[in-house]
Amino acid sequence: QVRLEESGGGLVQAGGSLRLSCAASGSIFSNYAMGWFRQTPGKERSFVATINYRTGSTYYADSVKGRFTISRDNAKNTVTLQMNSLKPEDTAVYYCAAAEGGVGAPYNYWGRGTQVTVSS
Repeated sequence: QVRLEESGGGLVQAGGSLRLSCAASGSIFSNYAMGWFRQTPGKERSFVATINYRTGSTYYADSVKGRFTISRDNAKNTVTLQMNSLKPEDTAVYYCAAAEGGVGAPYNYWGRGTQVTVSS
C-alpha cells in the first residue's frame, strides 16, 4: 500500500513561484511513475506532469511546459513540482499520484490534494 501526502500549496501572485512536495510512504518501486494532476470546480482532473521513478524521464502538459519542473528524490521517497511564472489559470487543487505500471499506466494511488491559488 502506498500513501501520498502533498504539501506546499498556498496563495501567490501571478508571476510568482510555488514548490509542491509529495511524500510517499510504503513501497515505491523503481518502475513506478509519479505524477501531478490538478482540478478546478466543475472540471475533470487534468494531467500536469509525470516522472519515471527509475529513469527520471519527465513529461508535461503543454500548458505548463517551460514553467513547471517535476523531480524526485528516490532516497527520501518524495516528488516535487516546482511551479514558476504562475498564472491565474493555474489555480486548482493539485494532486500527487502513483502508477504501479509506470508512465502511461493508470494511477493507482492518490493524495488528498493541496490548494494552489494564483491571484491576478
